Amino acid sequence: MIYALIDKETLDKKGVFLIDLLGAINNLQAPILQYRNKTGSLEDIKSDLIFIRLHYQGKIIINDRIELIEYADGLHVGQEDLYAFSDDTQLSIEKIRNQIGRKLLGLSTHNIDEILAANELDIDYIGLGAYRATGTKAEVQVYGDKLLDIAKHSKHPVALIGGVRIDDVFDEFITYKVIGSGLY
Repeated sequence: MIYALIDKETLDKKGVFLIDLLGAINNLQAPILQYRNKTGSLEDIKSDLIFIRLHYQGKIIINDRIELIEYADGLHVGQEDLYAFSDDTQLSIEKIRNQIGRKLLGLSTHNIDEILAANELDIDYIGLGAYRATGTKAEVQVYGDKLLDIAKHSKHPVALIGGVRIDDVFDEFITYKVIGSGLY
C-alpha cells in the first residue's frame, strides 16, 4: 500500500500546490497521508491540516506536532523526538499515548536495535529507512536492500521510507511504501 508523505518545504521549493498533490494522492488511493512541516507556525500547519481533511479521505498523520493531534488521525515521531517527553523510550510512548489516545502512533526506526526496542512499545507501525537517498534528508544513512531483512524483525507493520518509488515491489514484511518527493 502507498503511504503518502507531504513535506511542506519540498512542496514550496518545487512550486507544487497542496491541492494538486492531494489530487495525485487521491488517485493513488493511498490510505495514509503524513504531513510534515518542520518550519511552519502552528497556525499554518493547522490550516493545512484542515485543508487536507477537506480534500483527502484517508487517515492523516501529523509529524511531530502533538499539539495539533485533534486535527489528525495519528502522530508520527522520530527517535530524537521521544526525548522531549522522557529519557526513557517506554515512558515517552506512554506519555504520548495518554495525549493521543488510540489514534495511530508511528515511530521512525533505522536499524535492528531500534526495531527490537519498538517491538516492546505501544505503537501502531514503524517507519524504517532510509531505503534510498533523497533530497529531503541529506544527512540520513541509506541501507538499501538490507532494510528488507531488518524489517522481518518488526512485530509492527513496516512503512519503508526514503527514496521509495511507486513501482518498487517488496515482500510481505513491508506493509507501506512511503512515497514522498516522488509524488511531485
